[in-house]
Amino acid sequence: MNQLLIGLVGALVATNQPQAVSNLLQQNAGVSVSIPDPNDPAEKELHQVMIDDDAALDEVDKWTRDNNAFAAQGASESSERLNARIRARLDEVRKKYQALLQRYPDFARGHLAYASFLNNINEEEAAFVENEKACKLDPKNPAAWNNLGLYYGEHGPLTNAYVDFAKAIELNPNESVYYQNLGLVVYVYRKDAMAYYHLNEPQVFDKALGLYQKAIQLAPDNFPLATDYAENYYGIRPLRTNDALAAWTNALRTAHNDAEREGVYIHLARIKIAVGRFDEARDHLAAVTNPIYADLKARGERNLAAHENAATNTVPNASTNAISPVNASASHE
Repeated sequence: MNQLLIGLVGALVATNQPQAVSNLLQQNAGVSVSIPDPNDPAEKELHQVMIDDDAALDEVDKWTRDNNAFAAQGASESSERLNARIRARLDEVRKKYQALLQRYPDFARGHLAYASFLNNINEEEAAFVENEKACKLDPKNPAAWNNLGLYYGEHGPLTNAYVDFAKAIELNPNESVYYQNLGLVVYVYRKDAMAYYHLNEPQVFDKALGLYQKAIQLAPDNFPLATDYAENYYGIRPLRTNDALAAWTNALRTAHNDAEREGVYIHLARIKIAVGRFDEARDHLAAVTNPIYADLKARGERNLAAHENAATNTVPNASTNAISPVNASASHE
């Protein structure tokens, strides 16, 4: 559904836009669509509502894409009319969830599914209320705790995020995204994590990286996860060169296509330039042929030339070189 939201967010002109949040926090939430008891009327009705939920988001996405295409030809529908159609279609789904929960107010999975729908249409506060209800009704549901952790990770208090993600992991220690989410808030908000866990900064980095490593163990073929983990090394001083290169090498192994692989080459070259491994860096840059990386490749080549020139007079200290992150991963498009 994440791709559908791109169109939805672009179309809706809401007066109460959601609070701006960190782009680093992964929105890894989900609701199981399995039906534990096919004869349970609540489950049967939820299944149908969720089908309509998906269909509505598909329709909204198509309307938005079509309207953007018409706009290029000077024949688009007005934003007011398009927004009215979108709201009307989404309200149909909203009413179905509300009717379901009016009939079955103690149906935890229903509240969880409704929360997911509300999040998808950027009604985060209303989604939070439904996730809280789901958690109270079924405190052993790890998805509910994870979703609460996502909310607190964006809006605070962060101590709640640490607690809720840890609870989700306790309830389901085999779900990769729970470790990833906790690792992310520990890494991004490391000063808060230092106070909460009584750790110093290097120890907090170790904790965050350890959580990511556990997530990768559970999802070894997840390229976006592998790149997110590798990018974390850019924020650590002194640079953990060997670990960073190992992380990007692993990301390279999980890449699914040439575009993803070439994005990783950019990162490998950047690190190797910083630590004086110029020939290897040059080989990585030479392997980048996709036009989407042309600017980054040119920047890398200029950086390489500057470092090689400087190396004739001084020897760079690999442990103190600062490296800024480069958004060279095609997986996030």
